[in-house]
Formats: sequence, C-alpha cells, structure tokens
Amino acid sequence: MPGTTPVPSSGRDRAVIVDYHMHLRRPAEATEEVDHTPEAIERYLETAAARGIDEIGFTEHVYYFRQTYEVWTLEYQIERCVHDLDAYCDTILEAKRQGLPVKLGLEVDYVGARQERLTELIADYPWDFLLGSAHWIDGLAVDMEPGLWAVYSVEEVWRLYVAAVSELAGTGSVDVLAHPDLAKIFRRLPEPDVLAELHGELADAAARSGVAVEISTAGLHKPVGELYPDPTLLRACLERGVPVTTASDAHVPANVGRDFDRALALAREVGCETVTVFDGRKRRQEPLG
Repeated sequence: MPGTTPVPSSGRDRAVIVDYHMHLRRPAEATEEVDHTPEAIERYLETAAARGIDEIGFTEHVYYFRQTYEVWTLEYQIERCVHDLDAYCDTILEAKRQGLPVKLGLEVDYVGARQERLTELIADYPWDFLLGSAHWIDGLAVDMEPGLWAVYSVEEVWRLYVAAVSELAGTGSVDVLAHPDLAKIFRRLPEPDVLAELHGELADAAARSGVAVEISTAGLHKPVGELYPDPTLLRACLERGVPVTTASDAHVPANVGRDFDRALALAREVGCETVTVFDGRKRRQEPLG
C-alpha cells in the first residue's frame, strides 16, 4: 500500500526497464478494440522484448468493468462499462503463473465523493499496483475539449486538477500517479510562478502519500508534444524522495516501450538512478535500465 516502507532491492546486477501503463487492445489503432485475452498479452510481450523492456504492467481503465458500474455518471464511461473484471484479472494472472514478465494493474480514476466506494469495489483483487489519474472533475474532462477549459480559466483548471490528483493520492488507494501533469496536454499553462507553486503542491502530495510518479512517453504524442511530467515537476518529486516508474500508456501492442530512450534520458538528467518495481502492491527499487 502507498506509504509503506519500500521493499529493499533484490540485489540484481542487471538494470531494469519497466512499462507500467498499458491497455489491452487489438493491433488496429483506429478502433482500439478491447482484447483481454492471452493472445493479446503475447502481442504486447513481443513488442516489449523487441524494445528491451523487462517487465510490463496492464492497467485497464477502471470504468471499463461492469463490477464498478454504480460509480459512473458520464455517458462516455457508462457505454464502456461492459467488460468483466474477473475475466481480465484471470487472464493476466494466468500469464503470471506461466512465468511471463507481466503485472496486474488498473488505472483508477478520480471520482471525488465516490472514491471510497470505488476503492471498495476493487479491493478484493490481487493487484500488483494501481495507477491513479484524474481525467474528469465534476463531470468535465481535463484532457478532452471543451471540458473544463470552456468553463474555467487556465489557472483555475490547473488548480482544480492539482487538488484532485492530490486528493486521490491522499486516499491511499493508488500506488502511482499516472501522467501527473496531464493538465498541460493542450499547451495551456498558468503563469510561471503559479505553475511552480502547483508543481510544488503535486510533489508534496506525492511525497506525503507515499506514491510513485510515472515518467510517461504518452505526452510526446499529444498536442503538448512533451513527456509527462515536466522536468521541473520531476525534479521536485525526486528532491522529496518520490520514486518513479516508466510508462508508455500504450493502447495498441506497437506502442509498448515507445520512445523510452527519451524517458530514460530524462530520468538520468534529473538524477534518477532507480526504477520502482511492484509485486502485490509492495515496491522495491531496481537499477534504472
């Protein structure tokens, strides 16, 4: 659980690269058809092996599963909430039993007052780690337009976003903050002094809550054209002792480990020497590949 003492490194000499954020889909990028099957896992592992990724973690969006149906209010979520969480977990757990380098995860959305109930609904599954993300706040999207941007100023959107992510981290229900500065997706930033303040708040929240943050290459393929998080935010996190994971947010097999040379370069640039590896929601540090 977040905030627990990290498990010591296993002492392996070999450096490690993980991709801890991906969604099981068929190869066709245009459709992104959900495919929670052993065959899909095999395709993701093939790409991972080709790109030197040692371990991958599957983190389907929590609103895809009918076991969480009662939590969702938006049409976007409800129309996707048709899949079976037990079948998803069983598929990945069977791959683990076969010795394949995969971990069982989930991307858990911020839902405000309904967060405790969502945590209860997924509590009995044997997760290796849980990502936390804020895509919607009060029913309005952060990373889709018009969303929050049509209602609030840029500074207000950022303050709402940082408050939501900080609240989610503080619940103890997630282990890693996914794409932690997602609010920059459309290149809309508050004034530099405000941004520095909010970076500090995010880093403080992560440190206080004992969660990790992911370095994600997904932002390179969004309008912002940058890694998540911003180097200044990542430095602020590391200064506070916040550990990191690495992630592609792949929605098709071809994107596993995409642009990891840039993610690893950023990690080294800011002084990161280890990567977080999870098992059963316990973490350890391994040398960064």
